[in-house]
Amino acid sequence: MDAVAAQPTVDGSLGELVRQERKKQGLTLAQLGKLAGYSAAQVSRYERGVSPLTDVTVLWRFAEALGLPLQTLGLVAPPDLRHGRAIGSTAAYPCLPSPRLAGTARPGGGEDPVRRRKLLANLAVTAAAAVGAPILASGTKPTGDGAAVGEVLVARVRDAMLGLHADVVVPSSAVLRTDLARAFTDFHACQYGSLAVRLPRLICAAHAHAGASADEGLLAHSYLLTTRMLIKLDEQQLGWMAADRARQAAEAVDEPLLVGEAARQLAVLARKADWHEQALSIALSAADHPALRGGQPAPAAQRGLLIQSAAYTAARAGDAAGMRELTGEAAAIARELGPAAVLRDHGGGFSSTTVQLHLISAENSAGDPAAALAAAKAVAPGSLPSTERRARYYTDVATAFARWNRRDECIRALLAAEHHAPEETHARPAVRSLVSGLLVSGRTTSELRGLAARVGVLS
Repeated sequence: MDAVAAQPTVDGSLGELVRQERKKQGLTLAQLGKLAGYSAAQVSRYERGVSPLTDVTVLWRFAEALGLPLQTLGLVAPPDLRHGRAIGSTAAYPCLPSPRLAGTARPGGGEDPVRRRKLLANLAVTAAAAVGAPILASGTKPTGDGAAVGEVLVARVRDAMLGLHADVVVPSSAVLRTDLARAFTDFHACQYGSLAVRLPRLICAAHAHAGASADEGLLAHSYLLTTRMLIKLDEQQLGWMAADRARQAAEAVDEPLLVGEAARQLAVLARKADWHEQALSIALSAADHPALRGGQPAPAAQRGLLIQSAAYTAARAGDAAGMRELTGEAAAIARELGPAAVLRDHGGGFSSTTVQLHLISAENSAGDPAAALAAAKAVAPGSLPSTERRARYYTDVATAFARWNRRDECIRALLAAEHHAPEETHARPAVRSLVSGLLVSGRTTSELRGLAARVGVLS
């Protein structure tokens, strides 16, 4: 029978109670972890309160592993009947209704023509020039200033997710998988204009192929890539919607790597909403799933990405020591995997270099720009696995210089990011925020004013 949480009946935190009982029974962290289904590191985090013991399922496992009465860990059994009805177990992770996209497009395209003209200004290159086989007959590839390209990308993805595209031509599985590979290439190269064509088409076509055995995981991959793009553009509302669809699609095909990546992106969104405790719980619980353990490179890398994400969340929550401990754990996994980046299409790849890259962001979030710049010195930008990762490196370095009030070096770092990835640099809200701060905090130069105009801060 399921249990529900109540107030602990014994003094002390629940993690401390688990630790005391483990010690009393002479169990090591690894032994208790094996009994409860968690790693030794995760048990340690639960005991020390790094991972909060708020999940009923986790508490139930510890109570069962230690042979404790439920009430010892603040659990009580629910009543067998409620309002005269028998109550069964409930899902630990509620799902939103499955997305249905058919039949929602209005006749004639349905978009507001004034807004469409505004968003699609300067869009001149046809979709057929961007890819081999068009899926949306009306698709065009955005060109022109990066800020407008970002707006168009979001608008087109939104409409695809809402089923507002008409005249969708669904290609064969082979063509669709080729288009997915090209979309990943565009993302890694920060080609937002091409993504504004490919992502909406992938979403529409992947829904049409959903359920076909030959296309298992296609819908999940499409929504995972979409979520990463929306997070980068700070579109959190659409990001939540895409992330939940990605999770449902991943769970439907029972693919641990996809499920783990969906959890990581949900944790990122929770962190951006300042739900730090929940973000840590999502990432660390997913990292400890048995399917991601066992020594194979891809599952180990996904586990490392989740722990790396948790480290960044710890920094955002003000726990610099916890951030460095978790970063060390991720770095240890990366060292075991060797120098090559694994899972390039999941989180930008995982390696010792990418762990160090995330450490720059984490030290910035922890409020230590000097430590962030020290971490940056250990990274050779050319060794990063993609243009997108290099753009992130220079943007993080610029953030550290801005926090340290080293304006000239901040501007040079932003210009380096723009050199590597102009569309990304021009479209990202984080960059616009940095540039706006520079404009109002001190003297301006022609370089700064030019950059401000290109990112849309100055017209």
